Amino acid sequence: MPSVPQSIQEGLANSLYMSNVMAGLLLLAIGLLACSLFIVRKLRMELPQGANRSRWYHLGGLIVLFFLGYLWFFVLKYGKSFTTPEVLVAVIFFFGAVFVLMVCLLAYRTTQELKRVYVLEQETITDPLLGIFNRRCLDRRLLEEVLRAHRHRLDLALLMVDIDNFKQVNDTWGHQVGDLVLQHLTQLLVDALRQTDILARYGGEEFVILLPHTPEQEASKLAERLRVAVEQSPLHRIPELRVTVSIGIACLLPDDDDAYSLLERADKAMYWAKREGRNRVVRYTEHDNAEKGWNYSRNAARHG
Repeated sequence: MPSVPQSIQEGLANSLYMSNVMAGLLLLAIGLLACSLFIVRKLRMELPQGANRSRWYHLGGLIVLFFLGYLWFFVLKYGKSFTTPEVLVAVIFFFGAVFVLMVCLLAYRTTQELKRVYVLEQETITDPLLGIFNRRCLDRRLLEEVLRAHRHRLDLALLMVDIDNFKQVNDTWGHQVGDLVLQHLTQLLVDALRQTDILARYGGEEFVILLPHTPEQEASKLAERLRVAVEQSPLHRIPELRVTVSIGIACLLPDDDDAYSLLERADKAMYWAKREGRNRVVRYTEHDNAEKGWNYSRNAARHG
């Protein structure tokens, strides 16, 4: 048999080597796309229901099409030599798969980082026991709502809610039961309020409720419903334990009023509710006018 020239043997060897390299690149690219699909699946699980989650679902479908195209090209060229354009195509396929993987990985890490930042932010503005806004967040939201109400001439009411005899509950039943009472009251308040209302823990057993776009009469009706709901809702685990609340109401004045004064008036109204026997709702305007009238009558009689 005639011998094959060495140059041809070297050419065949180089062609076989190149074919193996290109096949390896295609297999690696297919593996990278599979990893991208896995990352997209994890990313979709991190996202809430909505448009963004649907878009990532569609992107995953495109990656599946790429995956099938890469696999088809690999099967088509398996065991065959690659021409120069086909080598270029295989290289582009490989770097395209690298690009897809990097984008998916970066998106997943960004989502994780944003989720971590959101959790940290929530921890700074929410009460760890009750899951509602804390005093720090209340101060900020109260300023915002007061400024908005003044700017647009809107009604703004504030309720100060305090659990009656809460110290006695802690002393009699223990602090764990006291925590259950706080959680029970919080759930009652959350269920009764509108989405636009703002509930925050002011401190200890005191709560503040901001009621945007709410005149005094409506705020008073809501406060009375809250009072009755708390009085008629015993603690599930301890039915014999019943608590009540005292609620003070104050509304933002049209002019020359600020967040501190609004909060102070609601606190005074709540104190008057405590002083008059607890388990009641007191409006600052009515009680303040009554106290002024009582003081005026007493002074007039003294100097008459």
